[in-house]
Amino acid sequence: MPIVVRIDVQLAKRKMSVGEFAKRVGITPANVAVLKNGRAKAVRFSTLEAMCRVLDCQPGDLLEWVPDDSEVEDQAGALRT
Repeated sequence: MPIVVRIDVQLAKRKMSVGEFAKRVGITPANVAVLKNGRAKAVRFSTLEAMCRVLDCQPGDLLEWVPDDSEVEDQAGALRT
């Protein structure tokens, strides 16, 4: 999946547990795990806002777009033509 969730990095920087984070954001620890493991299909803006508020960060600190292998190959082919 091209969108990678970097919650674990922000939690480590703040020495915050998943349980504390989940409680402060208002979601379950299981849903935090779904986000961290890349199994989430969507995130509500209200949840993203709460995560940013709790972690004092920007959405881009939590979400990163990473092209998958086929997109990288497509881009390389376009550059050669």
